[in-house]
Amino acid sequence: MGSYILRRLLLMIPTLIGIMGISFLIVQFAPGGPVEQIIAQIQGQDTGDRLSGGSDLTAPVGGDDGQYRGAQGLDPEFIAKLEQQFGFDKPPLTRFLDMMWDYVRFDFGESFFRNASVIDLIIDKLPVSASLGFWILIISYLISVPLGIRKAVKDGSAFDVWTSGVIIVGYAVPSFLFGILLIVLFAGGSFLDWFPLRGLVSENFSQLSWWEKIIDYFWHLTLPLIALSLSAFATTTLLTKNSFLDEIRKQYVTTARAKGLPERRVLYGHVFRNAMLIVIAGFPSAFISAFFTGSLLIENIFSLDGLGRLGYLAIVNRDYPIVFGTLYIFSLMGLVVSLISDLIYTWIDPRIDFERRDV
Repeated sequence: MGSYILRRLLLMIPTLIGIMGISFLIVQFAPGGPVEQIIAQIQGQDTGDRLSGGSDLTAPVGGDDGQYRGAQGLDPEFIAKLEQQFGFDKPPLTRFLDMMWDYVRFDFGESFFRNASVIDLIIDKLPVSASLGFWILIISYLISVPLGIRKAVKDGSAFDVWTSGVIIVGYAVPSFLFGILLIVLFAGGSFLDWFPLRGLVSENFSQLSWWEKIIDYFWHLTLPLIALSLSAFATTTLLTKNSFLDEIRKQYVTTARAKGLPERRVLYGHVFRNAMLIVIAGFPSAFISAFFTGSLLIENIFSLDGLGRLGYLAIVNRDYPIVFGTLYIFSLMGLVVSLISDLIYTWIDPRIDFERRDV
């Protein structure tokens, strides 16, 4: 197992370089970079509409065919200072190597436009995404596992059919559409005004007692969680059901029943551990993805300033330190969690031996 872990750790290095390199290359051809945005602001142009010229990361200064779009009439020295300020005065390869060296040391630099470090911004936005991710994960597993077991036991029955229909419909309906419906119905839209529409807590949160803080916290989270949970448990439910069905049909289950064991003991004493292998082993990945890949649309609809909205605004504003910093962190965590999931497989089922398999 030690050599397998070592190989996986070493494989993370080229994987991270590949992810970051491809993303960095794509950015070179993306129009409307930070220098162009500054120029647009100086010229009084609408920065909401991205300029269609070549990317400021590659366009040289000077000359009508190589100048930034909209930069006519500006001092070339001023443009050069802007490039130096944003680090675009160096060749792309040098910038990429410098960036990766800084990221290896977990130095993610400062935001171009927010006057704060990337790490501080991530920490500041983390509570919102963590709250959504944590509770959605808990709700999802609390619903999915019992429901999946029940569907497996009642396979083919009316209960199995109508619950499958509900799951499929819930999975097919986009969460943001359901979120809009909840706002219309319960958040001051056209009917009731029961829930707030902005923020994770109220403005007077610090003045509340501890139990009032708990109520206020869940009061703000109710509608976003309902909107997200509509489709969150579909995959885990069906995965649990299929895993149990595979195990229930095996010979050792038939033998246990023939010995006269109660059905509950057969299910939870013999079937459960084997059937839940794939579900439990996937928990770390689900845990991290729930934290860091929360619904961007839900955050915007309910005015929740989380990591999803931070990344979206960074892409729109071409705030490259945030874009690449968050990409590096999330990619690294994804690779580490993938390794942890494999190790949990071997811990739950010692029969699995990754040493005999290629990485």
